[in-house]
Amino acid sequence: MQAKQTGEYVNTIERVEAAYARIARIDRPEAWITLREKDEVLAEAAIIDQRAAAGADLPLAGRLYAVKDNIDVASLPTTAACPAYVYTPERDAAAVARLRAAGAICLGKTNLDQFATGLVGTRSPHGPVRAAADPARISGGSSSGSAVMVALGVVDFALGTDTAGSGRVPAALNGIVGIKASLGLVPTGGVVPACHSYDCVTAFAGDLAGAVEAMRAMTGPDADPASRDWPAEVRLAAGPRPRLAVPRESDLEPLDPDFRPLWDRALARFEAAGVECRPIDVRPLLEAALLLYEGALVSERYAAFGEYIDAWPDEVDPTVAEIVMGAKKFTGADLAADQQRLRAARAAARDLLDGFDALALPTAPLHPTIAEVRADPIAVNAKMGTYTNFVNLLDMAAVAVPAGSAGTKGFGVSVIVPAFNDQVAVDLAARFGGVEAPQYAPAEAELVVFGAHMTGMPLNTQLTDLGARYAGAVATAPAYRMYALNTDPPKPAVVRAARGVSLPGERWLLSPTALGRFLTALPEPMTLGKVELDDGDWATGFVAAVPTGTDITTTGGWRAHTAKTD
Repeated sequence: MQAKQTGEYVNTIERVEAAYARIARIDRPEAWITLREKDEVLAEAAIIDQRAAAGADLPLAGRLYAVKDNIDVASLPTTAACPAYVYTPERDAAAVARLRAAGAICLGKTNLDQFATGLVGTRSPHGPVRAAADPARISGGSSSGSAVMVALGVVDFALGTDTAGSGRVPAALNGIVGIKASLGLVPTGGVVPACHSYDCVTAFAGDLAGAVEAMRAMTGPDADPASRDWPAEVRLAAGPRPRLAVPRESDLEPLDPDFRPLWDRALARFEAAGVECRPIDVRPLLEAALLLYEGALVSERYAAFGEYIDAWPDEVDPTVAEIVMGAKKFTGADLAADQQRLRAARAAARDLLDGFDALALPTAPLHPTIAEVRADPIAVNAKMGTYTNFVNLLDMAAVAVPAGSAGTKGFGVSVIVPAFNDQVAVDLAARFGGVEAPQYAPAEAELVVFGAHMTGMPLNTQLTDLGARYAGAVATAPAYRMYALNTDPPKPAVVRAARGVSLPGERWLLSPTALGRFLTALPEPMTLGKVELDDGDWATGFVAAVPTGTDITTTGGWRAHTAKTD
């Protein structure tokens, strides 16, 4: 039940009524731990509708969402799927507070693998959360309830958390999109920690645009010491011909044979979308993933809630307790050694992916039944994280997208990038899905170009290599003339003049660092200055202070001029 596009009026009351009617129709009571009373939500919806009608800035007005029950929502109990652990927060988690301020309405708290420890969605006293398409199969965890409520159309988006893949595996198994941003971009204040160094708040949605919309609203630094801001040199686009690393044949051995044709089709879709796929040896990444549970890094889980398990062992899922209590065998020296191994693994990952824009992997190698998980809970869970566990450890970001199904078994692909290259992952996911790429990373600088830097022109790579993002066609006010310079490659100079015309060009978005590089590298007579556009706005662009070269204004712009001279 997707909301209308941003900017269109949405009757939130009607959407709330529809959501609760759908909850009553579907057979997924185990997906919720706390569902708010409908009358309470309707009262909040009425306020949102009134504010939206009055012109309030509410970019998410009309959006309904669910929250994984290890994330605080003021006045709703937080249990982490352990009823005896319960507390009722007075304040929202930072991410929830931002969504509330944007006009989105929370319907309640969803079920999860207890203490966010698991990738199966079965480790909960509230029962296993069944997959959206097949109630005999797992929904994936630990963010199980959130993913299923999105997949079944109850909410527009839902919040999960992700330490080892919990914001991605449920997306794959339920045919939806999951975004796990770079560590710290979404603050984790108000989140029950699993492994605080590697925890992320994530978003699920039925499509890429909806997931990005939610992530954009939550992103930004705050007082949380683990929060981070976008760097000044952030890439804003994947570029015209991205290079994608993919696993070798031998690296796909864990993959369910039924999923293999779906993986091959996924690679063909990337190639058809203009993405160059090249196999690499991903074993160093998969080996680094073992540190999360098999090494001393699991001590962070004990630090987060191990003392609670010691005090209340009968209240904790036996599998969760076994995993966390295993941390007791490690010493401080063991932890220091594994942290050093992790630093080496991060350096190796940078070398491995050098020259590539991203890495694509199957999100999960299999989609088991609930019975299969019960028969061997730890081994099956470990397999589920084969291709996800390393991502947070190595300070990377990922976008998980659906890639078909084998019967009722859901399959997905993850696009994985180095930290702060989140927009590149979004762009590649959009190419895979054949949709327009929504903008996630912020654009703090813009540049309008009218010559050799335009799309398809010889110097356009100077923009795309720096991660600049094409933002559409522009035209100057009718106050400029264009001169062809005697340079190699040829390029024009745009000069403001009393007897000028309107010249066509392009708008590009850049990071501040990229714009600074252009300014320092510009040869005379070029400079960066303000250009008046035909809508009355002024933008930064390439200009020349005085006329020089051959006047080509009457040709109608640089593209028309070069077409005549070719």
